[in-house]
Amino acid sequence: MDLVYISTSKKSIYNKDYSPIEIEGVAEVLARSSQAPPPTDELVDYLAAAPAPVVLVDNTSSQDIADSYPLFLGRGVNIITPNKKAFSGSYALWDAIFSAAETSGAKVFHESSVGAGLPVLSTLKDLIETGDKVNRIEGVFSGTMSFLFNSFAPTEGSGGKWSDEVRRAKELGYTEPDPRDDLNGLDVARKLTILARLAGLPVASPTSFPVQSLIPKELESCASGEEFLDKLPQFDKQMEQTKNEAEAEGKVVRFVGSIDIPSKTVKVGLEKFDRGHPIASLKGSDNIISFYTDRYGSNPLIVQGAGAGGEVTAMGVTSDLLKTIV
Repeated sequence: MDLVYISTSKKSIYNKDYSPIEIEGVAEVLARSSQAPPPTDELVDYLAAAPAPVVLVDNTSSQDIADSYPLFLGRGVNIITPNKKAFSGSYALWDAIFSAAETSGAKVFHESSVGAGLPVLSTLKDLIETGDKVNRIEGVFSGTMSFLFNSFAPTEGSGGKWSDEVRRAKELGYTEPDPRDDLNGLDVARKLTILARLAGLPVASPTSFPVQSLIPKELESCASGEEFLDKLPQFDKQMEQTKNEAEAEGKVVRFVGSIDIPSKTVKVGLEKFDRGHPIASLKGSDNIISFYTDRYGSNPLIVQGAGAGGEVTAMGVTSDLLKTIV
């Protein structure tokens, strides 16, 4: 397999005769390049005309690139990506992506769009294709939220103040630069949208079902993430009350997403769990996804482990790449 095209949003490297690009040191060469990426329609033509099968690996979160997937797939260009926007945006785009792939025979894999390197999508696909009936999917889908609640409401000990834990999570690099981008629940909602669609529910968008935001309404209009963090301690009592209510029942609170296939309901938000429940006993920033099916009965099939980070995401993308060349 040869590398024939590589780019950022502003720079690119490629040869019109498709001669291979030397992989060693390519990042430094790309940084020095003065060659701008071609327009999308020209890139589609270039890759589609290659003398051998082509795989486009899109490691961006660009909506514009995601919108172009049907063009690439329709011309026989395989796609691998962790880009959630392509599969959790409009249902029309979802349909166009897979219709184009079916028509041309091109492959599209996006395992890392939900669980980084965790085999979440492939597990769901295997369950369905082997005839199992998936009834419910539930879990912690955010490494950030996992870390926060494991620290704020641990199964043992009292935990710290909510605002302190949010600030600590940001300092450790677990949150986005503006923590509100994690606390609004939309990242989890995007992942749930993808899973629900694969399970057969035509979910319109990540905003078409209940998503609980943990951002106090008074702080939604803060000008910056730092202003938000400075003012968040004023609202610690709200989260403390939620934690205390769970503790009074012998439980802990966690931020989870769930899909109930028979009732066609999807939701994201806070739930209470017994301390011995697998979701309650999660450690660090790990994710956990439970598949409740007819075949597995009352004991769900569980996928658990690191659901975020460069190395595990790269593993998921590389695994998908290997699937296209088998």
